[in-house]
This record gives sequence, structure tokens and C-alpha cells, in this order.
Amino acid sequence: GPRPPLLSEVETYDAVERRRLRVTPGMTGLWQVSGRSNLSWEESVQLDLGYVDNWTVAGDVRVLGRTVGAVLQAEGSY
Repeated sequence: GPRPPLLSEVETYDAVERRRLRVTPGMTGLWQVSGRSNLSWEESVQLDLGYVDNWTVAGDVRVLGRTVGAVLQAEGSY
């Protein structure tokens, strides 16, 4: 699932953003392998909500595989 946010961040979430917390946090998230810092907050939330609403084991395997590529390319990390 999405990486765990800080409590101070959660306190600022609206009802839509709180839906991101419906899954157990993981070591990586869909937004992190889809552009990371190149994405807006809204884009990151939408990716996380898509993950929450459509979770599968196969999807997790794909995210883990994409994580390797994202780390090696270091694209979107500042």
C-alpha cells in the first residue's frame, strides 16, 4: 500500500484523502513508481486511491517490479 504518512499530514487530510489509509502501508506505492516528485499532490492521491480501490496481489507484484526500475532510474526524486 501507499507509504505511511506522518500524523501531522493525516491531520490535514480531507475525507477523500483519508481513503488512502484503508490499506496497510507498504514499502512503496503506485505514485512512487509513476513519477514521484514530478506528480502533483492530486495526481499522487488519485494513484493511491486507484490502488486502494483495485488492490490485487498481482498489482502488488507489478508495483514491486516497477520499484526496481524507479530506483535505478532515479527519475522524479529530488
